[in-house]
This record gives sequence, C-alpha cells and structure tokens, in this order.
Amino acid sequence: MSAPAVVPDPLQLVLGDEELLVERAVRAAVGAARAADPNAELRRVRVSELTPPELAELLSPSLFAEARVIVVEAAQDAGKEIAEALLSHARQPAEGVTLVVVHSGGGRAKHAKELPGALRKLGARVTECNKITKPAEREAFVRDEIRRAGGKADPSGVAALIETVGSDLRELSSAATQLVADTGGKIDETAVRRYHRGRAEVTGFAVAEKAVTGDRAGALEALRWAVQLGVPHVLIADALADSVRTIGRVASAGGRNDPFRLAGELGMPAWKVKKALAQARGWNATSLAEALQAVAEVNAGVKGMAADANYALERTVLRLVDLRNGR
Repeated sequence: MSAPAVVPDPLQLVLGDEELLVERAVRAAVGAARAADPNAELRRVRVSELTPPELAELLSPSLFAEARVIVVEAAQDAGKEIAEALLSHARQPAEGVTLVVVHSGGGRAKHAKELPGALRKLGARVTECNKITKPAEREAFVRDEIRRAGGKADPSGVAALIETVGSDLRELSSAATQLVADTGGKIDETAVRRYHRGRAEVTGFAVAEKAVTGDRAGALEALRWAVQLGVPHVLIADALADSVRTIGRVASAGGRNDPFRLAGELGMPAWKVKKALAQARGWNATSLAEALQAVAEVNAGVKGMAADANYALERTVLRLVDLRNGR
C-alpha cells in the first residue's frame, strides 16, 4: 500500500528580515510543494509591483489543475486593496495554489502591520526569520549550521569561528560548511585556527572582497580555490551581491565616516560598515548601479539561468573588478 501524498500547507507566512533565513524558508516552502508535485510552477513577485487584478489572476485555480507556488515578497509594503485580496484568498485558498507571504514584521500602514496577525488567525504556517543580534542566538545558529552539515562543534570551536569570521550569517554558514568538509566533522578551536590560517581565501566573501577592491588576480585566484573546494555557487554569488549592496548603502549615507554612527543608522555591524567605507573608495553612483545589475544577473544565473555557473561567476568577478578600476 503506497503512502498517502503529502499536501503542502496552502498558506505560509515567512516573518522577519534576516535575509538568509527568509530565503531558506521560501526554498523550504517551494521544496514542499514540489515534493507533492515536481512540476509545481514558482512565481515570485514584490507586493509593490502587484495590482489587485494581477494578484487575483496569480491566485486563481488553474484550468489544468497545475500546482503553483506564489511568493509575495515585501508584504509590509502592501496597499489596502492588496492586503484585503491576500486575506480573501487566505480564507478560501484555491486548490493547487501555495501562497507564501514574506513580511518583515513592520510596515507603515495599519493594514500592512496587521497582515501577519490576520494570516496567523487564518491558520497560516509561520516561519520566524528575525534578525539574529544576541551572542547566544548567533552561537546557536553556528551550532545548527555545523550540525546541518553533518558535524559537531564544542563551545570553544563555535566561539573561535564567530571571532574569526564575524557576525554575518551567510559568511558564518559558508565557513561552517567548509569546516565540516575540511575537518571530517569534528570542530574545535584548534581546527578553526588552522583552517582559517591556511584556507581563508576560499570563502565566498573573500572572493567578493578582492573583486570590489579591484584586485583582479586575487579575486580570480580566490574564486578558483572556492570552486575547487566546493563552495556552493549560490553562496559565492550571494557574497558578491552582499558586498556590492553594502558598499552602496554605506556610500549613499552622505559621506559620513563614523562607522559606529553609521552602524546604528543602517542596522549593520560596525566592523562591516568600517570595511565597506574602505571598499567604497573608487566606486561612484554609476559604477555601483552597474555592479548591482551584474550581481543580480549572476544570482539568477547560478540558480538555473546560466548554462555554466563557473563561467557566470568568473565573468561577474571580472566585471566588478573593471567597474571598480574605472574601465
């Protein structure tokens, strides 16, 4: 007797603004839908780009009973009509449609702020993705990442990894995964120090740092090491995008150079602001706009659009180097 088919939750709320956790939650929702129907179509759209008729069309039942996953992003910006339309669908979900609402938890308008609570009451499956700011939470995240990769770390190993890598979750996740692969799964302080003394150049963020500072040879060497050692393409692309976005945010802050003040204003760690301030030299509004376009394209590329992800990454790294160097 075959096992009964698993039906994905038709209404899901991804709540919070920790980008890595949000993206994972969305991927998990899509994965659950495709486990039930491998041909389920995915549509992602920002709420600000939607009109009520367009949303109604997206959420309407398929004539051919085709499964769909509709991811509505930045729902905290929803207008009143869109918020009402989302709730109307939530009360009577269409068969075969999985609706994933991504909401930061904030919002200016009352109806946008109240949307998560209303979706909860209607039975939405909620995934919390709040910013990780407390040391204990960051340590728990690192332990979980190591465990996900099949390893185990003692407290000194976790503390050493955070001290060495910093507080960025993507970088911590990448470093944890690489450490498990490099050590066979047992991670302590000695392993962290040894690994980061000899292999620091293989992280995606090291590739990005070389690229945005215009170091052509260093960026290509770091990229090739990262690819050779199995760093996932998507993590390298995410690191490139994060570095460019961070430089853009810092550069647009009006030329102020106090990293601690900027950190508070931008909601970023001071060490990251300080690094971005140094990296911002040589960039201008035009080159940053082109860089943002380039990293957006490579992110799409490594997630399935590009025929060769390695080539797409190398081309983007070279493009960033040229933009930084004024070519």
